[in-house]
Amino acid sequence: MLEQSLHAILRNQVPAGTLRVTFPSGRQESYGDGTGTPLALRIADDRALRRVFLDPGLAFAEMYMDGRILLEEGDIYDVIALAKSNMRPEVATGGAKGLHLWRSITHAPVLRAVGLKAARANVAHHYDLDERLYRLFLDGDMQYSCAFFERPEMTLDQAQLAKKRLIAAKLLVRPGARVLDIGCGWGGMALYLARVAGADVTGITLSQEQHRVATERAAAAGLSDRVRFLIQDYREVEGSFDNIVSVGMFEHVGLPQYPTFFRTAARLLAPGGVMLLHAMSQPYPAPYNQPFIEKYIFPGGYIPALSEVLPAVEKAGLLVRDTEILALHYAETTKEWRRRFLANREKVLELYDERFIRMWEFYLAGSESSFRHDHIHVSHLQLAHDQASVPLTRAYIPEAMARLARAELAIPEYAVLHDAPAPKRRTGS
Repeated sequence: MLEQSLHAILRNQVPAGTLRVTFPSGRQESYGDGTGTPLALRIADDRALRRVFLDPGLAFAEMYMDGRILLEEGDIYDVIALAKSNMRPEVATGGAKGLHLWRSITHAPVLRAVGLKAARANVAHHYDLDERLYRLFLDGDMQYSCAFFERPEMTLDQAQLAKKRLIAAKLLVRPGARVLDIGCGWGGMALYLARVAGADVTGITLSQEQHRVATERAAAAGLSDRVRFLIQDYREVEGSFDNIVSVGMFEHVGLPQYPTFFRTAARLLAPGGVMLLHAMSQPYPAPYNQPFIEKYIFPGGYIPALSEVLPAVEKAGLLVRDTEILALHYAETTKEWRRRFLANREKVLELYDERFIRMWEFYLAGSESSFRHDHIHVSHLQLAHDQASVPLTRAYIPEAMARLARAELAIPEYAVLHDAPAPKRRTGS
């Protein structure tokens, strides 16, 4: 009965592509119009079938993690991309519509405030994993956020350097400027601003692992006098800063905390200062978080629409001086992360088990697919108190980037990326 019901759903919801499904009974069915990458999967047992039927948004990922959904042709990215590209709300089943309604009403992380205790626990869940894991798939500077592929042929390391250069240009950082880096990660952005722009930087994080690594990196670079890292929540920071930068942290703030976040930023930003917020956005508000991401990857996280962010900016008294959308840059970034992660599968197995590998493969593949098919993107919001803090036209951005690029040549680990061969990259999937 369940096999026939799931067969009917797939027949309606997979009009395009090529998908073959083997059910627990051994029955095989094909779906789609025969186009695209041929895909084949097997559902191992009746319990897995029932769980996927009742809650496809979460159970499909869990059954893949448990090895009870097996791919016999294609990879998990192709399967997720096929599902997303075929999504048609008008043919959703009554059960699927009811599940969507239930989650939109009850899924708490979108609705609840993220207090200090919860924020620390959420960060530890993801960022306090073994540092060696991240080194296996990130660039050399450990940038765990969207790269900027200024040219399509760029390597990941070059594109991450270009991202830092673009952000520094928009910040209008001057030598000696006091900079606050909210959510400093492993310290790469803070170290760049100190080394290339001559800034004095305070980075804050709630991750013990990130704080340890960032502090060690600053000491190794001889920058401990100009770059310091603190385990501190943004709400606890005091002082005044000429610049504030936040890269890839805002997604963890929580929707109810947006007014607090921007009021805090307004309090900390000096009268003539400039702030740059680099964060994921989506084209419309989401009724609930993606359940797999919420449960296993980023508990308490939320990707907002700009319509949910800008009212809080305005109420805090900050002025939006520039907005830029980086579309598909994160798709290319996560594609490269997944390639590197899978290339280092054996090394990951030395740290974690096979289920963890399948979980992270699903996470990285789902992320790339979301950036390609769900129109999720990265937004740059440049904020200030005074409209005179930013030049009249955007011509200063490429000029500042060129100046920063020249300064990078004096720093060996940045200079080598200017000379590194950049093989042609095939965009898309």
